[in-house]
Amino acid sequence: MTTTVLVTGGTGRLGRALVPRLAGSGHRVRVLTRSERRPAEWEWAVGDLRTGRGVTEAVAGTQAVIHLATTNGRGDVAATRTLVDAARAEGGPHLVYVSIVGIENVALGYYRVKLACERLVEASGLPWTILRTTQFHDLITAACDAQRRLPVTLVPSGVSFQPIDVTEVADRLVAIVEAGPSARVPDLGGPSVRDAAELARVYLRAIGRRRAVWSVPIPGRAMRDYRAGNHLARERAVGRITFEEFVAGVARERSGR
Repeated sequence: MTTTVLVTGGTGRLGRALVPRLAGSGHRVRVLTRSERRPAEWEWAVGDLRTGRGVTEAVAGTQAVIHLATTNGRGDVAATRTLVDAARAEGGPHLVYVSIVGIENVALGYYRVKLACERLVEASGLPWTILRTTQFHDLITAACDAQRRLPVTLVPSGVSFQPIDVTEVADRLVAIVEAGPSARVPDLGGPSVRDAAELARVYLRAIGRRRAVWSVPIPGRAMRDYRAGNHLARERAVGRITFEEFVAGVARERSGR
């Protein structure tokens, strides 16, 4: 049976991987967007979670809603509440929320917001599933690229990451839609835990950027929690695509091969 799935945040990193996979699995895909878009391989629903404009119409007729959209914390709780209200009014499609491993144990404001959004989903009265993942591969590369004009690349000392590929998260989300509401499902972690400096060196070497990587001690509760590994899912290292494989793909794209 064809399922109509609304994806919020469908034009973001994870959304760009997820939407074609849903469509390729035979689902009818609708992507929430603030402005009209083309082409129309899938349906674009114009609406805004910040104001509520068009959200009820976007949810109408769906059997599942995958909530990926984020404002990096500034308006996430209000946006999630708007989506929950619209889904209730529609009669209760399966609401899938993507979150982050360890958010209750890392003292970051954004993590507190993600936890509050989880609580909204759990208390919504809707059929729901929450999937937590570790950081994506391209978070590491983006952090390095943001420093490309500096003579060195700086990383927090004593901190490791367990990056996972967005395509593997997208595949898991397709399976979740097809399995139906499952509450909190097992966390999804990358294939290995790696020192931040090591990851930076791997990336810079792959793209041919010659510069030193310096590990810098950063104070604060959040960094303490990161150093303690509270954001890792060592027991759920189920990802298969390594960071080296990911950055090799990035290098090929940049070289045009």
